[in-house]
Formats: sequence, structure tokens, C-alpha cells
Amino acid sequence: MDFLTLIQILDSSVRLATPLLLACLAGLFSERAGIFDIGLEGKMLAAAMFSAATAAITGNVWLGLLAGIGASMFLSIIHGLASITFRGNQLISGVAINFLAAGITVLVAQDWFSQGGRTPQLSGAGRFEGFDLPFADSLGSVPIFGPTYSELVSGHSILVYIAFLAVPATWYVLFRTRFGLRLRAVGENPAAVDTAGVSVVGLRYAAVAICGVLCGIAGAYLATALQAGFVKDMTAGRGFIALAALIFAKWRPWSALWTCLLFGFLQAIALRFQNIDLGVITVPVQLMDALPYILVVVILAGVGGKAIPPRAGGEPYVKER
Repeated sequence: MDFLTLIQILDSSVRLATPLLLACLAGLFSERAGIFDIGLEGKMLAAAMFSAATAAITGNVWLGLLAGIGASMFLSIIHGLASITFRGNQLISGVAINFLAAGITVLVAQDWFSQGGRTPQLSGAGRFEGFDLPFADSLGSVPIFGPTYSELVSGHSILVYIAFLAVPATWYVLFRTRFGLRLRAVGENPAAVDTAGVSVVGLRYAAVAICGVLCGIAGAYLATALQAGFVKDMTAGRGFIALAALIFAKWRPWSALWTCLLFGFLQAIALRFQNIDLGVITVPVQLMDALPYILVVVILAGVGGKAIPPRAGGEPYVKER
């Protein structure tokens, strides 16, 4: 494998890891506050459909992004009402959101566009295009550094840079601000937070709202940047992979970054190398495509070490009288 091929694989890894990273950070905020959310998949799917549909109708990808965030936020509010206000089972609520999104996205897309549950292909101002960073062209001829900067660092859509900037921002918010301290405390001991006069319900709704925004960006990226339109079930399990990455990262933002890049790298390898001939046997394309999901099983089997979730995670809080 030459250096340019490696750079191209890493470039694909970054693009494929972006929706996983955004969804993983979304789950990080929610679960750090004690709200388990397996509905990440459904929120991403709804955001993908409504962002692509709005961009196709208006020709403005930024309106599409806002529509995607709005759709994800709507499902987040439903999850918040079910799990925080009405103290329902958080896992069942998440499953319901996934089923709701899987059905309603195809139904609405078919009703609006009559293309078999798809949206029209996006182009021009209707999708996020990659752009070159300063000096990308002039530095391209510099050995090693030039191709790395011009091919790997530069050339992505703005949502990719937002996703990677969200990692230090998440770390700062959670571990260097009063809001982050309180949010983490709500996930560990909500009674103590309540005793201090801080609203447990308010903090948990704030975490769920942040989760909705990040999932909305992730879904919009899928439909308006990584691809050029919405198709049925286009998230392809990315929400569940993000949850596995979150567990493997032990609910830490920097670890989540490297874990999502690992998943993206495996997906890039699967796309780049198909039906690999090892001489004795030929590795089928189906096995290559299954690599990220095999890693999910390995992670959930506890290979990465014991992951201890927030102590109050999944438990509705009942205010003491």
C-alpha cells in the first residue's frame, strides 16, 4: 500500500466516522445525565429525511440542516416526556422512536416525492460540498505533509469540521464548566443535585435537547454531505454503532473520537478492499462489510475492559417530599 492510498483510506475514514462521532457525542450528553437513549438511530434517520426533503424543496442546504435538527429535537422531546416527565422505561421509549422514525420517514418521503420512499438527488446549493483550507493547493507538492494536509485535512464539508470541533467543546463543557459538573452529577446522584437546589428535570431535558441537536446534525450530514439525498434506512445501524463506541470509550469524549475513527477506518477498508485474495482463500465482500458490526459484538462482549455507566442511568428520578 503506497502513501497516497493510505491517505485516501484515512480520508474516507474521517468522512465515515463523522456521523458516528456526532451520534456518539449526542449519546454522551444524554447518558451522562442519566438518560439512556437507544433512539439515536431513529433521530438520525428522521433528521436525514427531513433535511434532504427540505433541501430538495427549497434548494437551500442550511434550511435542510435546520429542518433535520428540528425533526431530531421533536423526537428528543418525545423521549424526554416519556422518560423524564412520565418516568417511563427509557429503553422502550428509544425502541419506539426507532420504529416510529423507520416508518414515518418512508411514508412522508413517498407522499411528498413519490419516488419509492426516497427524496430527489441533491446538487449545488442543496447539499454541503467540501472546501479547501488555506494553502491546500500550494502545499500539495510538499512530500508527506502536503498530501496529508491537502487530501486528508482539507477538502471536507463544514459539518466534518464541526463534528471534530465538537469533541474538545464537549470535553470543556462536561469537565470545565458548572453546567457540566451538574450534568454529570445528575447522572450519578440526582438526589444530591436536587438537595443542592438544582433542577434535575431541567438538567436532564437540557442534555436530551443537546442530544437532539447533535443527532440532527449527524442525520443531515448523512443525507446532504456524505450522500446526496435520502433513501430508506440509510443510517444502516450507525446509531447502534455509536452506542457501542460510547460504551467502548467509557463515556469520555476524546476516547469516543478515537473509537469512532476506528469504526470509520473499518468501513473505509471494507469499501476499498473487497473480495481480497489471500492466496489460499478469498475474503468475501460480505465479510468485509460486516467488519464494523463484528467489532460492535466484540466491544459489547467486554473486550475493551469493564465499562461502568453512570450510576443513575436509566432510572427515573422521583423527587423526595
